[in-house]
Amino acid sequence: MSTTIMTPMPLETGFPQSLQPFPLLEGGLQKQRPKAKTRKHFFIALVASFTALCLLLVLVFYGYIAWMLTYPYVAPLTSNPKAAVGLDYEDILLPSVSGKTTVSGWYVPAADNDSDAVLASSTQSSERTVIFSHGYGANREESWVPMYDLTKLLHGLHYNVVLFDYGYASQKYKAPATGGIEESQQLLAMINFAKSRGAQEIVVWGFSMGAGTALQAALQTNDIDAMILDSTFLASSDTMFHNVTQILPLPKFPSMPLIETLLPIWSGANLKQVPVKQILAKSFNIPLYIMHGTNDAKAPYQLAEQIAAGQSNPLSRSWIVPNGQHEMLFRASPTEYIQRAALFLGQVDQQFQAQSEAESNSSAESSQTL
Repeated sequence: MSTTIMTPMPLETGFPQSLQPFPLLEGGLQKQRPKAKTRKHFFIALVASFTALCLLLVLVFYGYIAWMLTYPYVAPLTSNPKAAVGLDYEDILLPSVSGKTTVSGWYVPAADNDSDAVLASSTQSSERTVIFSHGYGANREESWVPMYDLTKLLHGLHYNVVLFDYGYASQKYKAPATGGIEESQQLLAMINFAKSRGAQEIVVWGFSMGAGTALQAALQTNDIDAMILDSTFLASSDTMFHNVTQILPLPKFPSMPLIETLLPIWSGANLKQVPVKQILAKSFNIPLYIMHGTNDAKAPYQLAEQIAAGQSNPLSRSWIVPNGQHEMLFRASPTEYIQRAALFLGQVDQQFQAQSEAESNSSAESSQTL
């Protein structure tokens, strides 16, 4: 009979390596995940995170561009008609026609019994008013035009003058730029104000996007009797992107679709709402004087030519200035600029007076017949 002697072994020490029936896996008996598969999942997660971060940065970048377009930097006012050119004025503050924004400006009454007034013949208040519609990125002063000098000129010609800030230019009543959609409502408010002060003949003198806004307003009212349009800019996805690329050389895709998509977040308005096609196809029944330069880097002069070609009013005309730059036509040829504008205003006034007399005679004849 054989005897087997067992060597005592504490159970807590486990099996000796030489006696283990199968090698122990890390973490007990659970199966270990292959290292290659773990690395693959980590790499996928890393790529996904990096891609998400890049997309977020792209959205932030284009969101910032959209915000800058909606809230452009505009310098504060530096003077007023009295301090700049010695003209008395009144402050204007009223809501836009839409009621969404507040508009502030100045009202400069026409010269009364002024020896320098070419057309003033009495001490009565003038029934003629010019409303200045300033451009994007500027305020009612728009020094490079320059607005104060034109105001003094018109004051001497016996015109009332309205100067005001669009919402994006206002320091106190800030509102987003909407490409003329809400701005046209602000302009209409100023037209209503001029009418409330006795204006029978209203001329809107617009610059850049202010000219484009004037065209939008003219689609909505019959209270505008003539327009002078200097360097007309119509806001659209193409024109806005073109102007952005003057500062940043961005690719058209995906830049333009992203900017167009993100703009409404800040402005509450879509550029597709701007009636560009309607304006280009419209033959306005009022006189338009369209001025534009061939070297305009912000708005192509062909746009001005297209609008001018569609007009049928006998007083409508265009002045395409060789080598003229955006909103710099006055500075390039101040004497010619003023002469052309004054002649146009004079002809508009004669036409307006003739129409008024014809309407009065027609009404008188109708009354006699009755």
